[in-house]
Amino acid sequence: MQQILTYVIQFAVVLFAISIHEAAHGWTANFFGDPTAKLQGRVTLNPIAHIDLVGTIIFPLLLIAMGAPVFGWAKPVMVNPYNLRNPKRDHMFIAAAGPGSNIIASVSTIIIFIILKRLNIITLMNPGIIALILFYLIVINIFLAIFNLIPIPPLDGSGIIEGLLKGQALESYQKIKPFGFIILIVIIYAGFLDILARPILNFIINILA
Repeated sequence: MQQILTYVIQFAVVLFAISIHEAAHGWTANFFGDPTAKLQGRVTLNPIAHIDLVGTIIFPLLLIAMGAPVFGWAKPVMVNPYNLRNPKRDHMFIAAAGPGSNIIASVSTIIIFIILKRLNIITLMNPGIIALILFYLIVINIFLAIFNLIPIPPLDGSGIIEGLLKGQALESYQKIKPFGFIILIVIIYAGFLDILARPILNFIINILA
């Protein structure tokens, strides 16, 4: 029963995390002049607007079946660069908005957790449902942010890098775009995500303990 509750919480938190992530992309694009995402109803925390059949439903369910932590992704927010005032600069901020929103959510939740812990309302050593929800809000949001900041297309980190590079360096970097998914698959199968997740998890536990 406890395991089922944990998976339900993880799945709900993933929905929230990807919703604020995509909504932040859409809001920032609208701020810089492109209303495409707003017109498509993507500037919202309603997870239904962001669901991707594979990334939001099938992949998380497969992870649950494998006994692995729940993770996933949403359908990408569409951006029309012709509506942007400064496409190169604006796209960099749009890309950064997603991970940035997850970092803000994670840090805010850490503060709430610490306050509740000092009031003796929750504890990490003997977590109740509130502590579990807050814990996974912290972990999943920060992991989603850091994962998306990896500078490999189509992750958000690549959009940030493209905004910073110029000339030959930018042209050389853009040549890896067709191979982005292949590189990501290799990284995942090589266990890089596990290497990335372990210190993040330990760091968070040390803060909350």
